[in-house]
Amino acid sequence: MPKMKTKKSASKRYSFTGSGKVKYKKMNLRHILTKRSPKRKRQLRAAGILSTDSSKKVKKQMLPYG
Repeated sequence: MPKMKTKKSASKRYSFTGSGKVKYKKMNLRHILTKRSPKRKRQLRAAGILSTDSSKKVKKQMLPYG
């Protein structure tokens, strides 16, 4: 059986924590930032953690060797 290929777009967007959770960068921090409050911008800097349902799909289909 051949090796499974990693979805390269997914590998650029997601990474794994030490405990195996899926980490991603939050959206809405690229441009038009003047209307956002400093608190909101600060919260968007932190990495997000995917829900368990979504992370199962990412691990199985997109990042099989992650």
